Amino acid sequence: MGEFLYLFRGGEPAGSPAQMQQHMQKWVVWIKELSDTGHIKAPGHPLERTGKLVKGKQKLVTDGPYAEAKDLVGGYLLVEAKDLDHAAELARGCPIFETGGLVEVRPIMQMNL
Repeated sequence: MGEFLYLFRGGEPAGSPAQMQQHMQKWVVWIKELSDTGHIKAPGHPLERTGKLVKGKQKLVTDGPYAEAKDLVGGYLLVEAKDLDHAAELARGCPIFETGGLVEVRPIMQMNL
């Protein structure tokens, strides 16, 4: 078993408040299913659209991130799966695909500190 990070990009729900609530309920059901089957390591959270970027040798701080909506990370989830293929298969149930978003599945490298 390994740990994997799901990064949710794009896929902003649209529609009436009732439609948005229905979409959010799908997220709740999907995450509960992952939790009930022992795959959730940390529930993650949605991310605000604002932030700061720190970059360069001078460690310059600027407002950001500035990316197209489809590229912006909107949230994350930490899961446990047998391997990368299994983690990707689990991600296929994510409701983000209904709104044109994507899930980036990244293995977490274990470091011995």
